[in-house]
Amino acid sequence: MEYRGIAVSRGVAIAPVYLYRPWTPQVEEALIELADAESALADYYAARQEAEAELEAICSRMEAEGEADKAKIFAAHREILFDDGLCEEVEDAIRDELYHPAYAVESVYAAAALMLSKSKDKLISERSVDIVDVKNRLLRCLLHEKACSLSELERPVVVVAHDLLPSDTATLDRKNVAGIVTEVGGVTSHSAIIAKSYGIPAVLGIPGILDALYDGEEVVLDALEGRLLTGVSPEETDAYRAKKEAFLAQQAVVSRFLDRPGLTKDGRSVKIGLNIGSAKAEETDRLCHVDYVGLFRTEFLYMGSDHLPTEEEQYEAYRTVLEAGEGKEIIIRTLDIGGDKTLPYMELPQEQNPFLGNRALRLCLANEALFQTQLRALLRAAVHGKLGIMFPMVASMEDIYRAKEALSKARDSLAADGVEAGEAKVGIMIEIPAVALIADAVAKEVDFVSVGTNDLCQYLTATDRLNSAVTAYYQSYHPAMFRLMGYAAEQMNAAGKEISVCGELGGDPLAAPALVGLGISKLSMNVSSVAAVKKVLSEHTMAEMAALSAAVRRAESAGQVESLLKEFAQE
Repeated sequence: MEYRGIAVSRGVAIAPVYLYRPWTPQVEEALIELADAESALADYYAARQEAEAELEAICSRMEAEGEADKAKIFAAHREILFDDGLCEEVEDAIRDELYHPAYAVESVYAAAALMLSKSKDKLISERSVDIVDVKNRLLRCLLHEKACSLSELERPVVVVAHDLLPSDTATLDRKNVAGIVTEVGGVTSHSAIIAKSYGIPAVLGIPGILDALYDGEEVVLDALEGRLLTGVSPEETDAYRAKKEAFLAQQAVVSRFLDRPGLTKDGRSVKIGLNIGSAKAEETDRLCHVDYVGLFRTEFLYMGSDHLPTEEEQYEAYRTVLEAGEGKEIIIRTLDIGGDKTLPYMELPQEQNPFLGNRALRLCLANEALFQTQLRALLRAAVHGKLGIMFPMVASMEDIYRAKEALSKARDSLAADGVEAGEAKVGIMIEIPAVALIADAVAKEVDFVSVGTNDLCQYLTATDRLNSAVTAYYQSYHPAMFRLMGYAAEQMNAAGKEISVCGELGGDPLAAPALVGLGISKLSMNVSSVAAVKKVLSEHTMAEMAALSAAVRRAESAGQVESLLKEFAQE
């Protein structure tokens, strides 16, 4: 059987399926007979022991992988699991109230979580999410439900899910994810970005695929052509193994450009940057291949935690990546939460259209304490390297003024506390067409801009980029994209200010020459795209790329632009 979707991260995977359906407990009120009380208690104790074994295994694995901070989270969960007060309340509910053990656990832990959540002390209120997490794990063990996690995979698998949210991938077991398949999503969805970043073959947008497959079923994922195949014969499997080897061999040729400088055929320099999501060594070790970090996504620092990261925790993360840069520019984007990115411990507004709502910079400006904590941490870290602070979701000059005022306030508060603050460049992301069209005014207020092509395309074409039903309308090669970026580049260059691209288009080998031809001399991308982009730029002169960008801006449709880009690549 063959299923077709959108190939978003190239490669071939041959592995069994892992159906990812996160389990959500639904416990109703239930009582037991007095004669069954001791047996029910024994069930509770057994489930608690099983939950403890899971937590200890997670801690051991994380410590072995150098994830000591995350291991502490699960060590704290074990303490909650054996908290004297909670254990006694559960036992009393089973023995005295004759509650079913699942109902006893649900009642006791839910009440404790609710009580903590109402605390005026933020640190205490944030602990409620830990209690809920422990409750769900204990209930799953008690009800003998199978664990479904992407952080504890036992073997290489092709993960099949409805979608993968940022919270799902915060602790992704990358060694054992051979491929990713989802029912929804497109080339700029979170799943696609994660897959590209980790070099995992991925095909998205196959409706109903969860119900069409079963756990452990052997499949072939052809993420070169956007296909998922089941029931493949041994001969066909061998053919796909050969296809995989050929692809890897081709990638080996491209990879020779990984450590070369970004240069055009006629020797013009193009700075190549890296998009990263953490300060872990596995990401910062890649900085040797690039000139700078064009995008540090700080939201993953928040999503990988069970609480709002403190100023000290953020400072340590930012300091680590700045020191790892060894003098290279590190552009850190302030918190970009909202839209498809949520936090389990922070209540965000329920909106009909969250992508057009209170997200990113808007959310930070509305939550002063949250924003000040991050800005103080950034300024403290700035003394350790070359920092650029970048604000996302900017729509107007008023947004820029308010963001800069918030930054000045953070600097003043550090000075009042006698804490050293470093210097940092200030920039914004061009994601909203309105701010691109006033790039002349923007250039007077900021040191740099970076084009976030994912959201720019979404807002420019009025297309929800996560809605597979309208994928055809999300046209990243739309000529309006290049006309708008061209105008912004002209204004920034005229003012002597830097303009870069850090969205997915920046790592597209087809589009890169046209972007450089527009006057954009900095491109930031996932590490998997670095060598391919360097290679294609080395094959063409600046004059040739300028002519390509001019032709692209004159085009009338996305189809025409794509044809021009493909013809240029074959020259």
